[in-house]
Amino acid sequence: MTIQDPAHSISLLVSNKPGVLVRIALVFSRRGYNIDSLVVSPALDGNFSRISIVARGNPDTLEQIILQLEKLVDVIHAHDHTGISLVQREMALFKVKACSEERTELLQIANHFKATTLDMTETAMIFQVTGSTEKIDAITGLLEKFGVIEFIRTGKVIMARGDEVT
Repeated sequence: MTIQDPAHSISLLVSNKPGVLVRIALVFSRRGYNIDSLVVSPALDGNFSRISIVARGNPDTLEQIILQLEKLVDVIHAHDHTGISLVQREMALFKVKACSEERTELLQIANHFKATTLDMTETAMIFQVTGSTEKIDAITGLLEKFGVIEFIRTGKVIMARGDEVT
């Protein structure tokens, strides 16, 4: 059994320009660091974007990656939030087979997880679920027995608690 490196939650504030994401991904790639989750969204000021990255790997290598990221011209700041209290959320959409006999049970599961029903047809239902990684994993396991037709999941979005800037 191998011990898995801890997940690191990294936030970046970058210039909103073409090619910035590719340069960031190359820094991770050159160091052999795999990105588990990546979310890019515009910041309040449209000239900038906020990037949330979750990756696993050696903490010493990550420190070097952060230093290299901060040297990139279009990176305003890069910060590793590992071990810091964060608000982290994901969103997932599930399209599940749903014959009429199973709909009640599916709706009970959705209700338990505070999922939203987005679509319902004669043969399928689409649910939207938001929450922690563990919550998304739990509902995924329960819906598998019904037959998941399609599944898509965002990466983690992160924000530091209190008045600390992410």
